[in-house]
Amino acid sequence: MPILTADYLYDVSAQIFEGAGTPRERAQTVARLLVQSNLAGHDSHGIIRIPQYLHMIRSGNLVPDATVEVLHEAPSTAMLDGHWGFGQVIATHAMTTALGKAQQHAVSVVTVKHSNHIGRLSDYAMIAAEQECIGMMTVNNHGSGLNAAPFGGRERRLSTNPICVAIPTGDEPFVLDITTSVVAEGKVRVMRNQGKSLPEGWILDRDGHPSTNPADLYDGGAILPFGGMVAHKGFGLSMVVDILSGALSRAGCSGHADAQLGNGIFMFVIHIPHFLPFDEFCTQVQDFIHHVKNTPLAPGFSEILIPGEPEARTRRHRQTHGIEVDDTTWNQIRDAAQEVGVEITHGI
Repeated sequence: MPILTADYLYDVSAQIFEGAGTPRERAQTVARLLVQSNLAGHDSHGIIRIPQYLHMIRSGNLVPDATVEVLHEAPSTAMLDGHWGFGQVIATHAMTTALGKAQQHAVSVVTVKHSNHIGRLSDYAMIAAEQECIGMMTVNNHGSGLNAAPFGGRERRLSTNPICVAIPTGDEPFVLDITTSVVAEGKVRVMRNQGKSLPEGWILDRDGHPSTNPADLYDGGAILPFGGMVAHKGFGLSMVVDILSGALSRAGCSGHADAQLGNGIFMFVIHIPHFLPFDEFCTQVQDFIHHVKNTPLAPGFSEILIPGEPEARTRRHRQTHGIEVDDTTWNQIRDAAQEVGVEITHGI
């Protein structure tokens, strides 16, 4: 199981995408964001996706040089069509658009249809947080990619429908990035590649029985909504995400007939200085975080971590010590590289 540096993985990833016909700048954008996911500890949205993306290019479902089209625009809103380009490129463009509009008009909403998989939502929401804004976004699977069951159901009817909010604090940003299902599909994929069993309560098999075998998800099973005994809450949020990301963008809600797999995107940005001085806002947020983190601890806990802290710590560790890649994923990436004429070794 190789342990590789972020710089090495970035170079390899960019070479592979460029070898598959992606313009260099776009290949570098996709590679950078995939490796950022690995650095943050979310391998489910990292380089494990390289073979998937190459397959989509070969099948014609991903257009490496696609141009983002503005379908409708107003001072604080925009509707975009990504024309099935790389999701990382499209989502970066969309957030940059939303950020500019919010900085001028206090708030903005941007929606996108016809985008491929964008990876981790927090990578884009944090673009806003780094510019004195609050960034919120949701995505569905463009009406397709059904892999989650509704509360009380046993069959796939929804995608995992994540939601993300990034808030500046004057220090490390507060970043909540969660699926409304109990787990992202990619995390099941990682466990399958590592040959591990799933925790109980993640998935059902095709007959509706609880399972810990990752293969059962890909044999017609379904991921459960988050919340355990109160999973109706995760299910309810999932439906909200689907409507914002699917209906409002015209990408289509889950169950949309003959939909191509991708991401329908909803972005909402708030420019904090339009409401109060940025430093005053950060002071309030920091005081609030301090209040929460200094709660007396429950048995079995050593500290309280706010959203975004685990990823920040993992990022610092992996930047220093490298990123561990399981053998199955690395072999798949090496095969993908060979297909596009790129020769790679383990590296360091």
